[in-house]
Amino acid sequence: MNRIIFIITILLVSKFSFAQIPTGYYNTAAGLQGEPLRTALYNIINGHSVKDYSTLWGYFQTTDNNGGMVWDMYTDNPSGTTTYTYNFGSGQCGNYSGEGDCFNREHSFPKSWFNDASPMYSDLFHLYPTDGWVNGKRSNYPYGEVNSPTYTSSNGSKVGSNVFPGYSGIVFEPIDDYKGDFARTYFYMVTRYMNVSSTWTSDMLTGDNLSGWAKTMLISWDALDPVSQKEIDRNNAVHDVQGNRNPYIDHPHWIDWVFGPTASVSELENPQLSMFSSEGTLHVNSVSAKEVSLTIVNMVGATVKDVIIQPGDNLIELDVANGMYIASSTVEGRMYTLKFVK
Repeated sequence: MNRIIFIITILLVSKFSFAQIPTGYYNTAAGLQGEPLRTALYNIINGHSVKDYSTLWGYFQTTDNNGGMVWDMYTDNPSGTTTYTYNFGSGQCGNYSGEGDCFNREHSFPKSWFNDASPMYSDLFHLYPTDGWVNGKRSNYPYGEVNSPTYTSSNGSKVGSNVFPGYSGIVFEPIDDYKGDFARTYFYMVTRYMNVSSTWTSDMLTGDNLSGWAKTMLISWDALDPVSQKEIDRNNAVHDVQGNRNPYIDHPHWIDWVFGPTASVSELENPQLSMFSSEGTLHVNSVSAKEVSLTIVNMVGATVKDVIIQPGDNLIELDVANGMYIASSTVEGRMYTLKFVK
C-alpha cells in the first residue's frame, strides 16, 4: 500500500515567518517568483558584514551550540547515541589522526570551488564546526546519495559513488536528519553569490546556479528534512553576527518558487479547490461549476499526468512511480499548487 505525504507549498507566509526577522526585511521580494525573486533576495542579503576567518571559533559558540557542546552535523546522532562530542575551545583542531580527535571549520560549500575567495571564505551560513577527520574524508566532494560507501562516519555520514540520477562521481552523504540544513545552505549560496557564482567550479553548479541533478536532489532533501528549531536559532544567531539572513530558512516555500519546476506560478492559493491524499489516492475536490485542469510534474519539470476534472469529480488515482512531484490545478484562471512525495 502506497502512502503519500504532502508538503503543501501554499502555507501562508506567516506560518514560516519566525521571530527576529526585522520588520520589512523581505518587502521587496513580495509577489515575486522565479529569477525575479532570486534577484530580489540577492539584493536583500548581499553586502553582509564580513568577519575574519580566525574569529569563527568564537562565533560557533552562539551559532552551533548544542547544550554547551559543539553541534557537529557530521558526527551528531539525533536518533541514537553520539559517539564523540566536543567542547568549545579545548576541542578545536590541531592535528588529528582519527574521528573524535577534534573539530574544525568545515566549508560545507567547499572553498576550492570558489578559489578561497572572500567574502565566501568566512560566510557563517555555510561554515559549520565538524569533526576534523570526517571533514577530511568529505574533502571537496559534492553532496550526494550513496548506496555502497567506501567510508562511513560514526553517525552514518558516507563517502562513495553517487546514485542520485545525473551524476556518478564520488560524493559525501550527510545523514537524513541534516540533509535539509545543507540543502537550504546551498540555496542560500547560489542566491547570495549569484553575481559571481558563474566563475565557480563544481559538478553541482551550472552557470550561476545549481546544476539540474543537484537542484532536484536538494529540493528533495528540503522536503525530507524540514526547517528545524536548530536552523531557526542559527539563522537568528548568524544574522546577529553578519547582518543578513538565509531566506530559505525564514520562508522555505521560496525554494519551490525560485528553484522548482513551477517557479513561474503566480498565484498559490485557491479556496475553490482542495487536494489531499489517502491510501495511495490523490483526492481533488472542486466546488467550481467549470472544469478544472490538473497537471502533475516531477522535480525536473517533466509532466507525468495531465487531466481535466469535471464538476463533481473528486477522486483521482495517482498512477505514478514513487518519487516527488508537484501538482498544479487551474480553477477559473487561478492557480493552486502543492508538492508531494509518494
